[in-house]
Amino acid sequence: MFCRLKEEIDSIMERDPAARSRLEVYFLYSGFKAVRSYRRAHWLLEKGHPFLARWVSQRARHKTGIEIHPGAKIGKGLFIDHGMGVVIGETTEIGDYCTLYQGVTLGGTGKDKGKRHPTLGNNVLVGSGAKILGPMKIGDNARIAAGAVVLDEVPANATAVGVPARVVRINGVRPDNLDQVHVTDPVAQELCRMNQMLERMEKKLGAQQAADDRQYEEAFDRQNARYTAGK
Repeated sequence: MFCRLKEEIDSIMERDPAARSRLEVYFLYSGFKAVRSYRRAHWLLEKGHPFLARWVSQRARHKTGIEIHPGAKIGKGLFIDHGMGVVIGETTEIGDYCTLYQGVTLGGTGKDKGKRHPTLGNNVLVGSGAKILGPMKIGDNARIAAGAVVLDEVPANATAVGVPARVVRINGVRPDNLDQVHVTDPVAQELCRMNQMLERMEKKLGAQQAADDRQYEEAFDRQNARYTAGK
């Protein structure tokens, strides 16, 4: 147990430059306390004490602002940095040495049964306010940008951004065809359609304006000719 605690504290210190000592992490880091409480709650749940397990998890929620369901499966070295508002659902699975920032939700869509929450691989980083919803898999070493809403799978070593999230990098390289990796962004599609419609309207208005200008010039020339003939 002590070796595991030391390993988790050391993994936090490696990823957080603000950590000054192991004592600071042990006594003052809310994310570390929340994960420790989750370990106890998960043990109670596995031993057939669901009420006590939820009591431990809810007590930790009130103390840390981080809600982790006892049924979640979490590997070693999870680092929840400034974790206020983090929510981890019942069927969530998290690999080793993942990092979550404040406001992250690993939740469901309300449409799935059984496995309702996401599965994170190893060394996954999820930015502040990101939402990963549904039973999809996030590959090893993936990066989810702050504020992203992930509704589909993200490959290993990929970076996903936006609402809904789109893969913009794989192994540090932009993919040639984003649609082959991730779903098409419906918002971008609609903006593109509206932009094309505006361009067509501008062309029609320009042509109409040119025709009106010609008619005005012709009418002016006829009126000027009549005036000259009358003199």
